[in-house]
Amino acid sequence: DRLIGGVARYHARPRCLGGIPPEDPQKPWRTGPRFRAKLYGRYGEASGVQPAELWPSPEQLRELQDEEREWFPTLQEMQQRIREREQREALERSEREKLIAANMAKMPQMVEDWRRQKRELRLKQQQEKARHDRLMAEARERFGTSIDPRSAKFQDMVKEMEKEERKQEKLLKKQQRAASRAAATPPLAAAE
Repeated sequence: DRLIGGVARYHARPRCLGGIPPEDPQKPWRTGPRFRAKLYGRYGEASGVQPAELWPSPEQLRELQDEEREWFPTLQEMQQRIREREQREALERSEREKLIAANMAKMPQMVEDWRRQKRELRLKQQQEKARHDRLMAEARERFGTSIDPRSAKFQDMVKEMEKEERKQEKLLKKQQRAASRAAATPPLAAAE
């Protein structure tokens, strides 16, 4: 056959020239109960297939029922699953609402803690800035000019000042302890 426009000629054949197609053992789709059911569906009684053959046998019927029970739950089972799911969702929702209520009760304290931390951080930053400014002023006073805070001279001066501050703190603590002891001892002396 010649190609016309790139497409081979199509020779339509009637579906069944001589009537109903026979079963063909060489073609597996043209044998068996499914093929006979298809023939009966297409041609009716003219196909020669007995309708009683198309019903499943008792054994096949039991298998189909078992399969249906396994894969397709009954209405009561589906309703039971829905009830269980709704109960589970309600329980989860109530637990979540309790958690939210508990967290909301804690909220004012948490906000206050956050604000306190912010105040402390701001105060600490201000103290650090004041300390840095004081150190820079003292360095200018000692050296006569402004000095780079990264220089070795500045670092040494800072270490010396920190030592002096620690000594002052220790001395202050000693004086406070001595004052607290002195305040505690006069009542004992008065008792004698």
